Amino acid sequence: MKLVALVGAVTFCLLGCASAQPKQSEYFTNWPAGTSPAEVGRRVAENFLARKFEFEQGKRPFVIYPEVCAWYGSLNVAKLTGDTNLQERLIHRFDPFLTPEGAAHISTNAHVDYRVFGAVPLEIYRQTKNEKCLALGQSLADAQWENPTADGITREARYWVDDMFMISAVQVQAYRATGDKKYLDRAALATATYLDKLQQTNGLFFHAADSPFYWGRGNGWYAAGMTELLSELPADHPKRARIMAGYKTMMASLLQYQSEGGLWRQLVDKPESWLETSGTGMFTFAMVTGVKRGWLDEKTYGPAASKAWLALVAELDSDNNVKDVCVGTNKGFQEVGPDLDKQLKFYLARGRKTGDLHGQSPILWTASALLR
Repeated sequence: MKLVALVGAVTFCLLGCASAQPKQSEYFTNWPAGTSPAEVGRRVAENFLARKFEFEQGKRPFVIYPEVCAWYGSLNVAKLTGDTNLQERLIHRFDPFLTPEGAAHISTNAHVDYRVFGAVPLEIYRQTKNEKCLALGQSLADAQWENPTADGITREARYWVDDMFMISAVQVQAYRATGDKKYLDRAALATATYLDKLQQTNGLFFHAADSPFYWGRGNGWYAAGMTELLSELPADHPKRARIMAGYKTMMASLLQYQSEGGLWRQLVDKPESWLETSGTGMFTFAMVTGVKRGWLDEKTYGPAASKAWLALVAELDSDNNVKDVCVGTNKGFQEVGPDLDKQLKFYLARGRKTGDLHGQSPILWTASALLR
C-alpha cells in the first residue's frame, strides 16, 4: 500500500505540479568581483529604498507601477539573500498604506498599471502572514476580474503587449498567497489570448495591432509575465502547452537578436536602434528562469543569459542607477497616427534615462532568479 501511495503521489506531482524547482547552472556561478546577484541585488534594492515615492514628490497622486515592480523585486532579493535588515525595512515601508491616509495613494482606477499594486502586499503577506496585506492584495486581484468580458478576460485588457506583466503579476501573486487556482486560470486565459492576438511568427510581439513594431520593453513585459505565470502553472493545466510554446518561440528569436555585448535593442529587430537596458533586464530574467527550471537548453541559453547579466551590471553607475533606460512609451499609433514611417521614427527617437525604475526593476527580478 505504501508503494502504491508513493507511486500515486509521484504521478500526481508529474501531472499536476508546476515546473521543477530552479536548479543551479554552471553558467551562473563564479561571477567576477562586484557582479554577483546577491551583491548587485542588495545594492539596487537599497537604491530603491532611498527614493521617495512620486506622490511624495508631488508628481502624481498614486503609487505607480514602476515603483511597485521595483518594490516587489527588492522584497524578493531581501528574502533570497537572507538580509533580514533589508527585508524589515522594505516591509515596514508599507505600513503607511495600511492607514486611511496612506490608502488614499492606492488607486482604485480599473487599469492594469494600478491593479498591479496588489503584488506588493501579497508578497509582504507571503513573508509575514499579515492578513491586512492579504486582504488588500487579494481585493485588487479580484477587482481586476469584476464583470469580465464574454470570453472571460478582464475588461482592463487593452491588447497592448505591456499589459501582460501587470495582469500576470497580481494574479500569480494572489495564487501564491492563497493557493486558489482561479487566479492562475485568469492569468493563463489572458496570456494565451494575448499570444494569439499579438505574437508574430518570429516569436516577438507588436506593441499593439495598430503599432506593428517590436518595442524592446514591451516585449520584455510579456516575457517577464509569461515567466511569472509558467513558474506556477501546473504541468497539466490546459493553457500551459500554448503558453510554453509562445515562451520558447520568443526566447529562440531573442537569442538571434542579442547584441555581441549582451544587450538587446530599443527595437529588437532593428540594428540601427540603440542598446536598451529595461527590455534587456526583462529578457534576462525570462531566460535565466528558463535555464534554471529546465524549460530552455542550458548550453544554448546559459551563455546568452550570463552575458546579458554582466552587460546589465556594467550599465550601473556609481549610485547603482541603470543607464540607457527607454522613457515611458505610448504606442506609436496613438502618438503619431497610422503612418508606419512616422511610427518607426517615433520609436527610434525615444529618449533615455538613468535610474528610471523601469530599468531598476528587472535587474532586481534577474538577481532573484539567479539566487533561487
